[in-house]
Amino acid sequence: MATKEAKQQEKKQLRKQHKEGKKKTSRKTRRRILPIWLRLVIVLVLSVLALLIGLVVGYGVIGDGNPLDALDWSTWERIWNLVMKKE
Repeated sequence: MATKEAKQQEKKQLRKQHKEGKKKTSRKTRRRILPIWLRLVIVLVLSVLALLIGLVVGYGVIGDGNPLDALDWSTWERIWNLVMKKE
């Protein structure tokens, strides 16, 4: 009889440990490496960088112009005037 009681106590302890283990895992929260606001800033910066690279490649390589002229303000004024028919 002593062995049956010992086995029952072991089962109770195992159940208790199992329940405690479930409680601990359910309380576990996920910690983000990068906060959401920082992710948005990174996406914005990368988008602007991609736009600038696209301008330089498009104007300089495809358009046969000086690639750095794509970043010059006077170039864009001239393009704007051409589109809007100003002289």
